[in-house]
Amino acid sequence: MENLETAFLLMVVGMATVFVILLIVIYLGKLLISLVNKYAPEEVVSVKQTSSQAPVPIPGNILAAITAAVNVVTQGKGKVTKVEKL
Repeated sequence: MENLETAFLLMVVGMATVFVILLIVIYLGKLLISLVNKYAPEEVVSVKQTSSQAPVPIPGNILAAITAAVNVVTQGKGKVTKVEKL
């Protein structure tokens, strides 16, 4: 019976130790994130606007392949309304 009590005590101490260490890691991580965000903020990158250019049309064979794939996947119930290149 003494071995069982020792094993239980060892288990409780071990689990408590792991719990405390995980809490320390979590709070140190939060502290590090807040310090980095405070003293080294992300640089703002200006985005060039390309809205002045006309969109490039999708070739007919690619559009046909996309339409066929949608028909196969949706069993004829789907409809392609718009295809844009990202």
